[in-house]
Amino acid sequence: MARDFRRGDKRLTPLSLFSQSSLTDIVLLLLIFFLLTSSFVTNFGIKVNIPKAESGSNNEPQYISVSITKDSQFYVEGELTARGSLAGAIREARNTKPQGTIVIRADKDAKVDDAVRVMNIGKALNLTLIMATEPGS
Repeated sequence: MARDFRRGDKRLTPLSLFSQSSLTDIVLLLLIFFLLTSSFVTNFGIKVNIPKAESGSNNEPQYISVSITKDSQFYVEGELTARGSLAGAIREARNTKPQGTIVIRADKDAKVDDAVRVMNIGKALNLTLIMATEPGS
C-alpha cells in the first residue's frame, strides 16, 4: 500500500531558490581569461629603434615627425609615405605646422642614405633638423 507523505497540498511546486554558483564560476573564469589575454595584446605604432645619446631634445607635438624604418619605409606624421612623394608630404606638414623643425626618428639599423634624403629635403625647405635619440649610453 502506497502512502503519500506530502503535506495537505497535493500540488508539486518548483524550487523557489535556484543555485547560481555554477553561473558565477563561469563568469569569473571568463573575466580572468579576458583580463589575462588582454595584457598580451600590444598596440605598436611604427617600430623604430632609435639610437641612444647622452643628451637630446624632447619631441614636441608642433614639430614635423619623420620616421625611417630599417626596411627603408618613410612615415611623415605617422602616415606611410612613398620615397618619391616624401618632399611633398613634408611640404604639406610644414604648411600645417609652421614651426620649421623636422624631428627625424631613424631606426639605428636604417640606411644613412635614407636619413640624408630627409635632411636634404629639410634643407631645401629651410627647415631646422633634429635627430631623435633615447637617453642612455
